[in-house]
Amino acid sequence: MTAGLDIVVRHRLGAFTLDATLRSQGGLTALYGPSGSGKTSLVNVIAGLIRPESGHVRLDGEALFDRAGGVFVPPHRRRIGYVFQEARLFPHLSVRLNLLFGRWFAPRGGAERTDLPAVLDLLGIGHLLARRPGDLSGGERQRVAIGRALLARPRLLLMDEPLASLDEARKAEILPYIERLRDEAGIPIVYVSHALAEVARLATTVAIIEGGRVTACGPAATTLSRLDLALQPWPTEPSSLIEGSVGAVDRAFGLTRIETRAGAVEVARTGLRPGGTIRIRILASDVLVALSPVTGVSALNQWHGTVAEIGSTGRPGDGAVDLGIDCGGERLVARLTRKSLAALGLGLGCPVVAIVKSVSVETL
Repeated sequence: MTAGLDIVVRHRLGAFTLDATLRSQGGLTALYGPSGSGKTSLVNVIAGLIRPESGHVRLDGEALFDRAGGVFVPPHRRRIGYVFQEARLFPHLSVRLNLLFGRWFAPRGGAERTDLPAVLDLLGIGHLLARRPGDLSGGERQRVAIGRALLARPRLLLMDEPLASLDEARKAEILPYIERLRDEAGIPIVYVSHALAEVARLATTVAIIEGGRVTACGPAATTLSRLDLALQPWPTEPSSLIEGSVGAVDRAFGLTRIETRAGAVEVARTGLRPGGTIRIRILASDVLVALSPVTGVSALNQWHGTVAEIGSTGRPGDGAVDLGIDCGGERLVARLTRKSLAALGLGLGCPVVAIVKSVSVETL
């Protein structure tokens, strides 16, 4: 059954007020926003580490907290796994014993507790069992911490900036395992991050958090392409998040063709698995707009679309605007100057051609 998370809470923490409403249905829900916006506070409310002044927290229809009904399920009875920024492993225990420690918190009865091999395979840590945490890389320690949480058989997994303390190489090491966890474990995840690239790669649902409030929440592709992202106090450039399948590889030129609803796109990368599903991300400032197809240009990708939305970047005196372009049912965002908007005579419903360089397409 798909897990449903239903949160409506209000709580003051000194001068800061958390006043958040969030609903999600399974998958990986990313809480995205700047430092100090209330992401970790909201996760701690879900975990039961903060008891709000008002509101409720429900998981699969069960009240974990309900101020009006006098309900507060203590953290150890919520069956929620928590993976912190630091792995917090026991340094004197082997990886095997650190993992098995999670079983102490698993519910008794029900399924047999023979899931260690599955967790080892999911996270690729079977060869680490005899080591101690001090002999592991940062990425390996986080994978062990995730495995320990999974062996407690949680019905929800909380991950609070689990990659923040890792360098880029270690992040690249662990990201595929988090994707496998999202796709194969069947456990809903709430994932905290202020790194947009992580959110774009991992999230099925994105909740934008600013000043203790959830200001937007919805499917990742829809939320990250919202033009009003640029209006936040911490402006984030809108981007297009598009899913496609890996097609033909042109090894002579180092290109791979990705098939999407908007059309085919050539990306400057090889080594992708043909037939596999992949996400691509394109920044609004990397999209050119024309009234008709262009020849004699270096950009390899041209998509036909229709202007569906026009919005301001929100910066005082800024001469730029953002366009939301419907390309075959996919939403592409382009940033251009007001002068270009006027010169092209663009308005809602205008047919356009969106042009993107292959080197500007980020594969996730």
